[in-house]
Amino acid sequence: MAARRVGVVIPLEQAADAPERFIGGKAARLAALGRAGFRVPRGFCVTAAAYERFLAEAALADRIAMELGRKPFEALRWEEVWDAALRIRTAFLAAPVPRAIAQAVRRMLRRLRLEGPLAVRSSAPGEDSATRAFAGLHESVVGVAGDAAVMDAIRVVWASLWSDAAMLYRQELGLDPRRSRMAVVVQEVVSEDRSGVAFGRDPRVPAEDCEVIEAVAGLCADLVDGAVDPDRWRLRRSSGEIVEWRAGDRPEGGDPAPLLGAPDLAALHGAIGRVERAFGWPPDLEWTGRADRLTVLQARPVTTAAAADPGDKRAWYLTLRPGPRRLRELRRRVTEELIPQLEEEGARLAEEPVETLDEKSLADAVEARREAVVRWRQIYEESFIPFAHGVRRLGQYYNDAVRPRDPYEFVGLLRDQGMLAFKRNRALADLAAVVRRHAPLQEALRAWAEGAAGSPRPRLDARSGALGTAEGAAPFLDRFQAVLAGFMDTTYRGERLAERPDLVVRSVLELASVPEPAAKEGVAADADSDLARALEERLMAAVGEARRGEAQEVLDVARVSWRLRDDDNVLLGRVESQLLRAVHAAGDRLRAAGRLRGPAPGEAQAPQVVEALRDPSRPPLVVASASAPAAEPARPVGTSPRQLVGQPASPGMASGRVRRIREAEDLGRFQRGEVLVCDAIQPTMTHLVPLAAAVVERRGGMLIHGAIIARELGIPCVNGVANAAEILEDGELVSVDGHLGIVTVGAPEFDLERQAPRPGGD
Repeated sequence: MAARRVGVVIPLEQAADAPERFIGGKAARLAALGRAGFRVPRGFCVTAAAYERFLAEAALADRIAMELGRKPFEALRWEEVWDAALRIRTAFLAAPVPRAIAQAVRRMLRRLRLEGPLAVRSSAPGEDSATRAFAGLHESVVGVAGDAAVMDAIRVVWASLWSDAAMLYRQELGLDPRRSRMAVVVQEVVSEDRSGVAFGRDPRVPAEDCEVIEAVAGLCADLVDGAVDPDRWRLRRSSGEIVEWRAGDRPEGGDPAPLLGAPDLAALHGAIGRVERAFGWPPDLEWTGRADRLTVLQARPVTTAAAADPGDKRAWYLTLRPGPRRLRELRRRVTEELIPQLEEEGARLAEEPVETLDEKSLADAVEARREAVVRWRQIYEESFIPFAHGVRRLGQYYNDAVRPRDPYEFVGLLRDQGMLAFKRNRALADLAAVVRRHAPLQEALRAWAEGAAGSPRPRLDARSGALGTAEGAAPFLDRFQAVLAGFMDTTYRGERLAERPDLVVRSVLELASVPEPAAKEGVAADADSDLARALEERLMAAVGEARRGEAQEVLDVARVSWRLRDDDNVLLGRVESQLLRAVHAAGDRLRAAGRLRGPAPGEAQAPQVVEALRDPSRPPLVVASASAPAAEPARPVGTSPRQLVGQPASPGMASGRVRRIREAEDLGRFQRGEVLVCDAIQPTMTHLVPLAAAVVERRGGMLIHGAIIARELGIPCVNGVANAAEILEDGELVSVDGHLGIVTVGAPEFDLERQAPRPGGD
């Protein structure tokens, strides 16, 4: 079929003659299977030409270029890629399918008498090849009925070309996501009582004379989505003889017999061989039906596991978007096991009197704490980060159902979830309220903070007598110690904040300079609750009564995920802090014995500290002075950029002087009305945001801490600004435009216009 004759819609039986670049890998395989005599579901292909026409008529190519053009794609963090993907998906679903394409699809549905339920599936060019298997990256929509639902499903599949996982996967393969195209397959759903997958070679041990068959009761989608654990057979490739069978999920009291009988397995073994002979590669088949009713749903080459490449992140990208079943399991494990264990471990370590242990016991304590930190960081990556997808899943689910103008409207459903960091911020605000009411106490605290400057571990408690008899001192100190122990036992840039009460005091003094912020808290909380209820009602109305339970589960998981994505950072920070506490106690011990030189040891020196404690005969441990981290390329001396471009993360406009937060000491320097510029707002430092005129971050993303808190407080925020903390300098005047994502250096444009000489003037 000549390229010029390829239309926007092609029946599958004719698609075998079309170039694969127009119909994609899935459609090409299905068409070839049908021509080879296999039973495949009836259907048609919406070609890549239709996708390109949709893109052109809706001006979506420009939108994609804008979303991905703020910085080089390889410089985007995965959170930024997800944000771009959500905005692109929202734009796709809002754009109408061109009339000519919609009419062609409707005509083909009538011609083939496809009334539903239907499956609408991706068929990207290059998909399902031996070297580029995109399984699980692009979307399928199953159970579609009605013309409007088919059009919606086609747009969902088109948009899935721009999912975060698909874009990152292409980047890993060295492909340019902006040159990708998408065809779509629309087929009838064949309903049989057995479905599954079959592999012409065992992907785990491809050299063995074995093939693998997996089966579930009902639709194959339940297996592909991981909703059901399948029955699994290993057969000899050469003979079809059963080598091994393992039973999968069964309902309570269900029949324990294998889901497939000998004739069913023989039919699948025969189909595997026929496909391999027809195409020249061992296949990965999706199938449904038994024996002579066997229908092939999909065929692609088996992709075998390659040698592990530490730099290849494709498998990890997929873990960042777990399906409903995996999210349910993560929710159970995180809430019932991991968070309680992490909380208990931090509390237990805080109770251990490491300062009074003998040297052998102290060495054991340092080693055990270091192992705990390593273990919890691994758990964080394997469980906590994937569980954060619960929030992203809600975003996509809400936007698909409601189609809001603001793609981040769903965030209103997540307010007031009782995060630990917010509780810490309220506790600091309460301390500030005490200080605000007692001027002598405020003066005493300011004098103490100035005197503590430069001290390695200043102390502020009743024994220090720093506040004397100032009115309010006693209740303040009681609360302060509780806050220090309960909320500040964490780390920032390798420093224990519990050992830096001076930084906390400086922040409290700045908060005290804000007049009575607590007066509106009740009103704000009520407004948050009203907003959340209104948005929840809007979601439930959009999904309808039949999907209400599904929507509620998505929402419940998201709310837990939202809270714990913050709390896990705080709780992990406490375990890290307790490692530093033990390392510092060991350093004090070694220094007193003349066996340590240089500054206090940190986490990196923990192994050497353990060795020094266990072997007094070793030479003194020498800790090198910490060198400044290698800075990102900064601006040339004597130059000043006029504008920096990032992502518009919170609307509004504000001007102020830059205050860069790059080390723990900077936390205490931040003053009310400054523009907070940093790598990323962390839970440790969210108490600074209410003081800021605006926020500028290097790290991008609409669901990171800085963006969320800034939106809740109505503070402009621009994030995703490359090298922000290196390019901008302390004290520099900047204007932050949270609507457009632009940071202007120097006086705002309207000030420059006002200062400019008028035509004809002096």
